[in-house]
Amino acid sequence: MTGFRRGVRLGIDVGTARVGVARADRDGLLAVPVETVARGDGDLARIRALADEYEAFELVVGLPVALSGRETASTADARAFAQSLADSGRQVRLIDERLSTVSAHSALRGSGRSQRSSRSIVDQVAAVVLLQQALDVEKSTGNPAGAPVAPSQEPT
Repeated sequence: MTGFRRGVRLGIDVGTARVGVARADRDGLLAVPVETVARGDGDLARIRALADEYEAFELVVGLPVALSGRETASTADARAFAQSLADSGRQVRLIDERLSTVSAHSALRGSGRSQRSSRSIVDQVAAVVLLQQALDVEKSTGNPAGAPVAPSQEPT
């Protein structure tokens, strides 16, 4: 674990209808589901409140790019969401989340849940997958996964 930064992190899986939230312990041993937040008024405030509650030093936001690597409308939405979090004074990193939702659905199916019964938690599981990936990368390389999001120059 050379170079691993200790501290609680939140994983954020931004969707069009819901935002999945996961957290990791201070030692980065395990990412666990926290909550699914409805998109819309108050979603950013709820994420900030969760970051305060868990004393998270960093938010890891999934960046959904197409398998080809090209950016989509979902990519732009996740970037804007991450920027809003960074502009509120949070340390934010964007990490490639290709296949995190697919992996989440697969894990839920493997546990015997149907896609319909998983709808309310799949975003949390996707957040767990992307956060665990970020932890594993940092532990194996000593460098944080993804790219930092700098706050805008304009005050918000």
